[in-house]
Amino acid sequence: MRQFEEKYLAAIDLGSAKIGLCVAKIQEGDIHIVHYKEIPSEGIQSSAIYIPMVTAKAVKKAIADAEKELLIEIKSVVVGMPRNDVVQVEASAKLEREDSEEYVSPEEVRNIKESALKTYPLENPERMAIYGAIAQSFTIDDDIKLSEKEVVGTLTPTLEGNFKVFIGRRQAVQAIEKIFKGTGVSIQKKYFLPEIMAKATLSKEELKGGVSLVDIGAGVTSISIYKGNIMRYYAAIPFGGKTVSGDIETECSLDEDLAEKIKKRFGFCQPDKLGPNHDKVLQIRLTDPFRDIPVKYISEIVTARYRELIDAILFHIQESGLQNTLRGGIVLTGGAAEQNGLEAMVREMSGYNVRKGYPKPLFSAPLGVKVICTSSTAAVGMILAARDEDLPDCATELPVEEEVKPEPVTEPVQEPVEEPASPTKPVSPDPKPTGGKGGRKRPTPPDPNQGVLPLIWTTVKDTLLKFYDESNKE
Repeated sequence: MRQFEEKYLAAIDLGSAKIGLCVAKIQEGDIHIVHYKEIPSEGIQSSAIYIPMVTAKAVKKAIADAEKELLIEIKSVVVGMPRNDVVQVEASAKLEREDSEEYVSPEEVRNIKESALKTYPLENPERMAIYGAIAQSFTIDDDIKLSEKEVVGTLTPTLEGNFKVFIGRRQAVQAIEKIFKGTGVSIQKKYFLPEIMAKATLSKEELKGGVSLVDIGAGVTSISIYKGNIMRYYAAIPFGGKTVSGDIETECSLDEDLAEKIKKRFGFCQPDKLGPNHDKVLQIRLTDPFRDIPVKYISEIVTARYRELIDAILFHIQESGLQNTLRGGIVLTGGAAEQNGLEAMVREMSGYNVRKGYPKPLFSAPLGVKVICTSSTAAVGMILAARDEDLPDCATELPVEEEVKPEPVTEPVQEPVEEPASPTKPVSPDPKPTGGKGGRKRPTPPDPNQGVLPLIWTTVKDTLLKFYDESNKE
């Protein structure tokens, strides 16, 4: 990375329930997240865009809000690819090195990876696309298998790489490209999110010892398993938190928004552990007639659907063949991972250690930017990856017009103008005090139209008269 470079990076997470935009300012390699906001997404289902025109409007709004707040113009972003309908396959490539006495270089490792992706035969190239690839191992002489970091610097006449290749629908990628063409914002890079999110949430010990990262979104749940710092398995389940809200909506005859709010506020996995809320009843006054819904019933609906989801997650962990290597257990992330009681229920059903996955503290952020949450891991992970890959500046600061402060205007002091005496009322000297000791007539109040000096003179005259009265009293 070039040192002492200041630039902006922007990442957009296109989710089934929300669109999250994260903007960070990079200063000398440090990440300062200056903006993170989520708005409701439209036209997205199971993390794939199915109505691009509607989604484009939501993306434009998210970008416009960030530009207005930060006074910048966003020119490009990094974006995540869909997580559903993704198939993992194995691929390999072999390289006969020209000079076996030279060390294996990082460029050779990249070249063999690109060769494996280019030569992999897609069954239907018009409908399928390669979303990404992860190196599993590299083989050198005597069948020694090494990781991507370990193979650099070795000596060998041949180099063979083994990869996990992730294949998804080409139309889903084309839809992402389409909506950004209409916004005037270009795409710097598209990321396959599971690997990106792992670097943002998992510790080095978990990545090395074995862990399953479960991202529970609104429309899709993905399971990625890591061992020896490498992602070994990936699978996706086509439902998530939005399905739970749909069950509440159907069973309780509520609208979608109200069902979602009730799920977040009162939904709890395992109804037998509700505690003081066990006998409480919600009275829905937005319907006619009013409807009473027991909190326990809401919990039973939530528990039934999440139990089904956990069973599917445990099935895929078993399918991976790595179920006995997960020393780090299960890490839950994604917006729907915040469901009350979910962490305890997964621990009880699986027997693994379970925790929630939040972005690691590898950045700074102002107090008003709420970025430490399970729903932000994808966006933050893309920012971290873009920083590590030294992607170019994505925004320009708009010039700020200096405010012109008006100079204070000093009003000139008007000189008093003597008015001519009236012919009918001759001017007489000040009346002398009459009416007994200390008695005198009150002075006539000054005319405000006479200016400043007459007012001062009248005040001085009043003071002298008061002093004269006091002297007479003595």
